[in-house]
Amino acid sequence: MLIWIFSIAAGSALAFVQYRFGGASNAPVPRALRALALVIVLALLLDAPGGPSRRARPYAALDASASWVASGDSALWHRAVRSADSVGADTLLLVGDSVRAGRAPDVPADRATRVAPLVERALGAGRAAVFVTDGRVDDPERLADLPSGSQVVTIEGTSRLDAAVASVDGPAAAVVGDTVEFNAVVAAGGAGSHAGRIALVQGGATLVTTPVDSLSSYAERTVRLRTQVGGAPGARLFKLVLTTDGDALAANDTLSFVLDVARGASAVFISSAPDEDARYALEVLRGTLAVPTRGYFRVAPGRWVHDGSLTVVSEDDVRRSVAEAPLAVIHGDTAVFGAPRAFTRGALALIAPPAQKGDDYYATGAPPSPLLAALGGLPWDSLPPVESGAAPRDADWVAVSARRARRMDERPLVSGSSKPRRVVVVGASGLWRWKFRGGRSADAFTALWGSIFDWLTGDETDSRAAHPTTAWLRSGEPVRWRRGSARDSMATVVIRATGAQRADTLRLRFAGETGVADTPPLAPGVYETHTAGGDGLLAVNASAEWLPRRPMVRSGAVGSAAAADRAPRARALWSLYALAIVALCAEWVLRRKVGLR
Repeated sequence: MLIWIFSIAAGSALAFVQYRFGGASNAPVPRALRALALVIVLALLLDAPGGPSRRARPYAALDASASWVASGDSALWHRAVRSADSVGADTLLLVGDSVRAGRAPDVPADRATRVAPLVERALGAGRAAVFVTDGRVDDPERLADLPSGSQVVTIEGTSRLDAAVASVDGPAAAVVGDTVEFNAVVAAGGAGSHAGRIALVQGGATLVTTPVDSLSSYAERTVRLRTQVGGAPGARLFKLVLTTDGDALAANDTLSFVLDVARGASAVFISSAPDEDARYALEVLRGTLAVPTRGYFRVAPGRWVHDGSLTVVSEDDVRRSVAEAPLAVIHGDTAVFGAPRAFTRGALALIAPPAQKGDDYYATGAPPSPLLAALGGLPWDSLPPVESGAAPRDADWVAVSARRARRMDERPLVSGSSKPRRVVVVGASGLWRWKFRGGRSADAFTALWGSIFDWLTGDETDSRAAHPTTAWLRSGEPVRWRRGSARDSMATVVIRATGAQRADTLRLRFAGETGVADTPPLAPGVYETHTAGGDGLLAVNASAEWLPRRPMVRSGAVGSAAAADRAPRARALWSLYALAIVALCAEWVLRRKVGLR
């Protein structure tokens, strides 16, 4: 509207000036025709709106993930297709692993339901979207970013009895003879599930089985399974197999994962005074390095137990394990077996709490050190206080410094030396408060200990050039690889599905400090991996679309972003060009009749 107002004002003014100073002020009709022609020309130059604005037709978006099939109701997918067709849109977008235009498939098979690409496409086109789904969306919060006028149509089927192995948590590596514990999460569908049993299976042999109680609608339960690792070193494939009465879907009853078994421990953690600091640091050690790790706690003078199983271990065995370990972490009395630098041979971490509780110290920053890249961005001003001990005398650098509350007394919390071998000294206690607070503080705890352990091993935690970061993953998720050596910026992995003749070659490029590279998702199955330094296994399970999940979105209007208006533009209207020509011709004729040129 503003463009037309400007064009009318400017065109009228130009016509008045031309006739006023051209000696033709007494020719109102030709002047009006000149003004009309000028108004139209200006409107065409500025491409003014040629009519009332009209909202663009919405997209029809259809969830094309396999969760429709997992529901067990074959008619549900056909209802969804008919609902999408009823929108009457000119474009049907299929939403799942990606967003693409096309016809609805006979059977939906996408391994994810990500609406973020749909939101970006709708915002780019300025068009609303009508999204037909079963409600099980991976990123439902993004729907609020759709253009205004968008809608969600949720079609739900009849709930059935179903139980699934949703996930498993446990060590990624172990030592021959270790007792390992796995925590399996069992999830139920909308109608719950009956009681049953879950078994840990290796190579067709059942290692351990435990009962699973009945579950209510969409409930979850954690089941613990413990077994001893025997046999020869190497990668082992384990399966969790769930059996329940009346289960409607067998595709989600099994979860496969890999356990790397080594002849000896690559890292040993001992604590003569076990506390929260020792517990949380050991968790990070296992999670960061993903190498065979053993932990020992002294529960009484001369009495040591194995972390996890709490089986009694002789003091001589503990001393021998620490002495031979490539990485030794000693918490509490660091001289429990004598001078630690004398009886250990590998990298060494000494966690020495202060002998007496004193004033609170607050971490203030990360001075220049080998750990600066990982610690430089931590939220130092929001971390809980710790207790600090005396500073070591032979440190080459300080990684974290702290100051006493309301005083200028500064002490190192973390210090270390690089020669003749890598040693880190943590002269503090109470770091568990960072983990216990959660949020960014917990992330700072993980970053601190993770950077310490990574530096101590020089990132050479695995002889293989690259290995998967997790013991299992699901189809539809990118495969994440971790480099085995800090010197390797690139690695080549040959991957072959078990029993297949054809192999694929992956060329990995590790960028930045994380030492991680991602490759596209794989189909479900077990894959053999071959790379420089050794072989391994990769377990890819059925996608998360086959798991029972509560619907995350409901039918209704969504979106608050502005939708683009589709008003016709002046340059597209041929009638305006014709009107301008007619006005100029009529003006010329009338000017001649009154004696003007």
